[in-house]
Amino acid sequence: MFQIIIKIIAVVISLIGVTLIYDSRIITKNFFGFGDQNEATTGLKIIGFFIALLGGVIFYLVK
Repeated sequence: MFQIIIKIIAVVISLIGVTLIYDSRIITKNFFGFGDQNEATTGLKIIGFFIALLGGVIFYLVK
């Protein structure tokens, strides 16, 4: 039972990361009000990649 809960949490973490990658331009426009949005978009995509990677590794390692 504990493994199923951890796997569900890992999938949710991965989905959050993928959402950050996919919607980074929209998130940047809504939350950040500075001029250079390209750097913020790139930063959010990098953070989203690492979050998705973390969720995938957790999902893979739980047996």
